[in-house]
Amino acid sequence: MDERRWDRAVVTGGAGFIGSHLCERLLAEGCAVWCVDNLVTGSRANVAHLAGDPRFHFVEADVTRPDGLDCVPGRVDLVLHLACPASPADYLRLPIETLDAGSGGTRTALELARLDGARFLLASTSEVYGDPLEHPQHERYWGNVNPIGPRSVYDESKRFAEALVSAYRRTYGTDTSIVRIFNTYGPRMRAGDGRAVPTFIRQALDGEPLTVAGDGGQTRSLTYVDDTVDGVVALAASGHPGPVNIGGTDETTMLELARRIVDLTGSASTVAFVDRPADDPARRRPDTAAARRQLGWSPRVDCAEGLKRTVEWFMRSALP
Repeated sequence: MDERRWDRAVVTGGAGFIGSHLCERLLAEGCAVWCVDNLVTGSRANVAHLAGDPRFHFVEADVTRPDGLDCVPGRVDLVLHLACPASPADYLRLPIETLDAGSGGTRTALELARLDGARFLLASTSEVYGDPLEHPQHERYWGNVNPIGPRSVYDESKRFAEALVSAYRRTYGTDTSIVRIFNTYGPRMRAGDGRAVPTFIRQALDGEPLTVAGDGGQTRSLTYVDDTVDGVVALAASGHPGPVNIGGTDETTMLELARRIVDLTGSASTVAFVDRPADDPARRRPDTAAARRQLGWSPRVDCAEGLKRTVEWFMRSALP
């Protein structure tokens, strides 16, 4: 593996959940970081602890505009493009903005990388596989996406972004890579962002019923955020073009997840079954052979430990 490190990096969506952890990691490795975010779903609070570092630069800007990265002075050698609403609650509320992030936002970030000769990494998603007909999902699988369903604004946004990244690599020789991130969780998730882990934790801590969709039999493979960041940085450093799946192999049903969180929080909450959303995937687990082979990556934080850390963070955050 060709290990590379960088001096100056841009993280779009850097004030978001995963983006803020990536900013933190890059600073720890000695890189100057420009965190660019329009704060539609990100938060300054996620990066407030980094503000005292002279190598950290926060810029409020919209990368869907062609001039959205003109705020970054000088040349950079790494562009990590994460800017996009990522939770169902956000992309269903912001469908056009989500499509813009995958199209115009990706183009803006790619242009910066192309002009500066920088390494570019697209944070794509397991959602490109849709409601998969193959299990587990490997990178050669083209997916099963409803292109006009309500989830398509996110799924197709990322699929288009992958196509655009691939076109830049073929046409301009831009040094690009694609990571497909599976259900990541951990500290700094918003309690109301609509994804299962923070929703269940908030409900359990508030003594509310945990709202499990359908019969709760649908599965996800959870990845603790530190492991996801390890995988993203390893892919960026490797020179591999991807796509590469980064995700946990601890496949769990939503009903099992709800019960684990009730136990971890010591809550008296019960489970309430609600209607299952349209096009909600029935099963989700990555084939991570490529990540192991190409990057030497595998998750290190098991689900029990990761959920424990996440619950503890939510409990601390809820204190007055």
